[in-house]
Amino acid sequence: RYQESGAVGYLHFDFYNGALSTAQCERLRTAYLQARRRPTRIIVLMGGPDFWCNGMHLHCIEAADSAADASWANINAIDDLARDILTTDTHLTIAALQGNAAAGGVFLALAADSVLARSGVVLNPHYRSMGNLYGSEYWTYLLPRRVGAEQARAIMTRRLPLGAPEAYALGLIDEHAGPDEVRFRALVDAYAARLAQSDRFTQALAEKCARRARDEHERALAHYRAEELERMRMNF
Repeated sequence: RYQESGAVGYLHFDFYNGALSTAQCERLRTAYLQARRRPTRIIVLMGGPDFWCNGMHLHCIEAADSAADASWANINAIDDLARDILTTDTHLTIAALQGNAAAGGVFLALAADSVLARSGVVLNPHYRSMGNLYGSEYWTYLLPRRVGAEQARAIMTRRLPLGAPEAYALGLIDEHAGPDEVRFRALVDAYAARLAQSDRFTQALAEKCARRARDEHERALAHYRAEELERMRMNF
């Protein structure tokens, strides 16, 4: 569901257990693209109250006639959504983590320009406990961009959960508040309104687009994706 408040659009997606099947990814992507066409300045990705996103829908994959084919379709659908968020040049985007996030869901959040979290949420930004998956969702671009290459390696190899305060200290998220939902929503609303009403909005959007262009010139997003998916192909 989608709601607007002034120049801020809020996109809610409360999928069961935070899992995104291929079809759900496509539905969410359609809704996101519609939100991008609205005359707003900020898009806030709200997730659901219990889970923001936990990546691929393993139950749908297990139930499919071909788990490998279902896995391939699912990871590509999530990658498409992540790319659309990453390449948004019309809005500033915020991932507002009311609930926990894991695996591809963490990196889907990192595709947004800003990441806010309720103080009680837990992040599991790794894949290897799921059959030693390598992962995709452009994590090899997004995670080092946030925390640096060395810390990114540590996070992905330790396989340990991160609370919001620790994630904030590492630079993985930008702010956190809570632990209750009311205080967190107040943070989200104030943060989004401040960005939307800022005299520097146009400049901030231009700077964002310039950074993305520089990064694309250095190494294209398609190259990150191809390398990640080659490893995922072997996993599947």
